[in-house]
Amino acid sequence: MLARALIPAALALSACSGTPAPIPAPTFAKDVAPILYANCVGCHRPGQSGPFPLLTYDDARSRAARIAAAVESRVMPPWLPDGAEPEFIGERRLGEAQIAVIKAWAAHGAPEGDRASLPPPPPLSASWEYGIPDLTAEPPAPYTLAPGGHDVYRNLVIRPGVASTRYVRALEFLPGGAPVHHAVVRLDRSRASRVEDGRDGQPGFEGMAAGGVQDPGGHFLGWAPGRGPIVAPASLPWVLTPGTDLVVELHLMPAAQPVPVQPSIGLYFTDAPPRQQPVMMIMGSKAIDIPAGAADYRIEDRYELPVDVEVLSVYPHAHYLGRDMDVTAITRDGASRSLLRIRKWSFNWQQDYRFVTPIPLARGTTIVMRYSYANTGRAGDPPRRVTWGPQSHDEMGNLGVQVVTKSAADARQLADSLAQHAIAIDVAGAETLVKSDPRHAAHAAFLGASYVRAGRIADAIPALQRAIGLDPRSASNQNHLGGALLAAGRSSEALAAFRVATTLSPRDAHIRFNHARALAAAGLQSRAVEELARAVALDPRFGEAHQQLGVLMFGAGRLAEAIAHLRRAADLLPQSADVRGDLGGALAEAGRRDEAIIELRRALELDPQNQTARQNLALLERLKTR
Repeated sequence: MLARALIPAALALSACSGTPAPIPAPTFAKDVAPILYANCVGCHRPGQSGPFPLLTYDDARSRAARIAAAVESRVMPPWLPDGAEPEFIGERRLGEAQIAVIKAWAAHGAPEGDRASLPPPPPLSASWEYGIPDLTAEPPAPYTLAPGGHDVYRNLVIRPGVASTRYVRALEFLPGGAPVHHAVVRLDRSRASRVEDGRDGQPGFEGMAAGGVQDPGGHFLGWAPGRGPIVAPASLPWVLTPGTDLVVELHLMPAAQPVPVQPSIGLYFTDAPPRQQPVMMIMGSKAIDIPAGAADYRIEDRYELPVDVEVLSVYPHAHYLGRDMDVTAITRDGASRSLLRIRKWSFNWQQDYRFVTPIPLARGTTIVMRYSYANTGRAGDPPRRVTWGPQSHDEMGNLGVQVVTKSAADARQLADSLAQHAIAIDVAGAETLVKSDPRHAAHAAFLGASYVRAGRIADAIPALQRAIGLDPRSASNQNHLGGALLAAGRSSEALAAFRVATTLSPRDAHIRFNHARALAAAGLQSRAVEELARAVALDPRFGEAHQQLGVLMFGAGRLAEAIAHLRRAADLLPQSADVRGDLGGALAEAGRRDEAIIELRRALELDPQNQTARQNLALLERLKTR
């Protein structure tokens, strides 16, 4: 049996022996336009990321040789996986036959052909690839990116203003002509970002991973040029509630002239709520220290699944030195299955990759990610030592794996396990950074904070003290030191550190909250109440502060005030079983037993293992029957 022909009939040789028959040249109208319309014009059209349009013959004719070279090298369409994995949704890979058509067309002078053969262009919105959004939102004013030679990280706050809970099936991001390297869209239900917004005189605020923001449960909303719409898996939309802000973390590339930055976000809704809650597993390494000239530097991370899962998608991430990526699932019996293989990484075309068919992985399966890097420099740019970090001249090595579990209990177990895995990644990364540059205050602070999370308090304290010695004006470092000292039982020293932190940053509600915890631990309850009152005045939506204030007022016998703060905490932290349990206890003490029973039952619905709520509920129900 003969293999299927890979070249179209127009390019085939005559079946007769002897001299080949003349080969008709492919034309734009009949042969090339259908390929471009199906694979290229999503980006190569006005308002999108492509540097030029490819909608018409004139658009393509002058660039014929350039197009042929790009598709032959597989630089275009941008698609990094090598095709050895299970099939991904939305693959943009051209087949050999399509590449042959474009090459032959360019080689024959890029003829137009009969215009009557030209298919109609695809139905494209003037700006939105996914169609007209159900809701469009953007920052109220543009941020001005100043000229300079460094990358800029800027968070812009967008208020979508939904009046009721909406389920989002897709999101589309338009950069609006700004030099956006990539963007991450997160949610802020606390409104803490509004406090920071515009504080420095420009819309938004600086930095990465802003406090108070989070990814929609189990989803990662990341965009890069060429990414297209971010579509949730079927039956798994993410939830947008009233009062929630969208915080867009922008990585902006250097600009030679001032550039206005005002991206737009399109949201597409569905009436069907999610049937499951996905979990985003994060793997990777921060222990990256690539010597200058290294041609094959490698990192690896392994994670053994504690529960059964189905893998929905994978999202790899590295910077410019990334070269090769391999993600494999290894079962307990040693069988191996490829989840992702990228032989030629490109920083500019990263995205997540969603499997056409979810992949089941059993408990005990180990996911292994292996990345390699080449630090050999570019023309006129000699190599230098490169360590882990968020800037594009640093390096990273992350992998997001979106999964669903068989039960909510499995999801909680997986999340707890992943939290411990993340701590181990941070500790190893911080130790590597400190070793590479012992005089760097931020590295020492990262190490100290990582040790705190790992429970290594005795190691954390000297690391944080070293960070403060290198940067005495850092309120954050004083805050972390106070927390470590408090965990070590050194209350008076912790109070001193928190006093310095609040002096350095008097409007930071979270620092005041931590100061209040230290005051309460030292038995200074009235002063703790005062400090918590300042925290909620600075941030009225700080749920944890309302909860602790309610608990302290309950202890002081101020039941009406305690119940008011605990009710506010319950509104702000609706998934907290502890808040519901505390509120139930306060209502019971106030003699409001029926209301108390309702709250205690809610606590147990959220956390069936909450023994305090269970005991209090049993007591109230016995009293009710008397």
